[in-house]
Amino acid sequence: MFKNIKPEDLTENAFEAIGKKWMLITPSNSEGIINPMTASWGGFGIMWHKNVVYIVIRPTRYTYELIEKTDNFSLTFFEEKYRKILNLCGSKSGRDINKIKETGLTPIIEDEFIYYKECSLSIFCKKLYFTDFNPDNFLDNEIEKLYPKKDYHKLYIGEIIRVKSE
Repeated sequence: MFKNIKPEDLTENAFEAIGKKWMLITPSNSEGIINPMTASWGGFGIMWHKNVVYIVIRPTRYTYELIEKTDNFSLTFFEEKYRKILNLCGSKSGRDINKIKETGLTPIIEDEFIYYKECSLSIFCKKLYFTDFNPDNFLDNEIEKLYPKKDYHKLYIGEIIRVKSE
């Protein structure tokens, strides 16, 4: 059973939760498409006096198409036993497969936000800002090596609207 908690009450270590355990980004979509994408880059913080998350998505990803059509998205976090699901959602495109059918995830839709029965934590977010990464602004030459296809991410900052935890 999920309960609402304040963003300030989150006890997750963002470096561990995002960088090591990973998360699913799921755009809200009025067209009925549910397409979770695994991500291991992003963060939490304070911006414009608001609790926020930031995420990045490459324009080649199907999730990019979907998130561009909505103002809302969710971040969901899972226990280690769901690693195979996270691997699939990060390696296969929703253009080619139905990720919900393939993974067996159970979507829950609440106020347009999508999260999953199997997750341990979900964060509902409203987009506040976006910008495309500009390689001319990389101050560390090593960063450019992460973009051999020149498919630079778009950065999204989202206000945390609601947090649900087990």
